[in-house]
Amino acid sequence: MPRVLILCTGNSCRSQMAEALWESLGEGDWQSESAGSKPSGYVHPLAIRAMQELGFDISANTSKSLDQFRDESFDLVVTVCDNAKESCPFFPRAKQTLHWPFDDPADATGTDDEKMVVFRRVRDEIKDRIQAYLNR
Repeated sequence: MPRVLILCTGNSCRSQMAEALWESLGEGDWQSESAGSKPSGYVHPLAIRAMQELGFDISANTSKSLDQFRDESFDLVVTVCDNAKESCPFFPRAKQTLHWPFDDPADATGTDDEKMVVFRRVRDEIKDRIQAYLNR
């Protein structure tokens, strides 16, 4: 089964959403993991809420360090933010590495309802990008 590692800086929003989406969109044909170059230590509550809207429960997920995956083999490593691309080590056992930058929804300002607009947009952009990759 092919494996994908999705990397971000904090592993609290984008990479967490991507991990769950990849598992679902891959329809059991992919194993997905996510990690951060500087793990935040939590999954953002609005990322949890955005994913719940699509029927995903990521509330029990944890923010993980990329160090725990450094010696593992992956078919694909995807960075989803520019900072992760810059600070990520080279994964010599990855067959392919891609960079898909998405806005950080954690940077959204305003009320929670206003921030949710950004979380939903980024979630949907990630979903569309994964779906396009899997359908190629």
